[in-house]
Amino acid sequence: MKKIYKYLYIFSIVLVLFFIVMVGVDYFSYDLVNNSAPFYTFVLLRFIEFIVPSIIIFIIAEIIKKKYLH
Repeated sequence: MKKIYKYLYIFSIVLVLFFIVMVGVDYFSYDLVNNSAPFYTFVLLRFIEFIVPSIIIFIIAEIIKKKYLH
């Protein structure tokens, strides 16, 4: 249980990598003619999907790490 924070760090990093990949996929599949929404809305959506949970998990990992190491 003491090392669970390491897995949370890894999961947080994986979410950031997924964000980067999905924004890249959105970029290459984005079509100016067929999409009425600007591209930054897709980036904002991916930010909410991946980065916000990543930040929350990172904070939880920090709390767990401080609890067990101090």
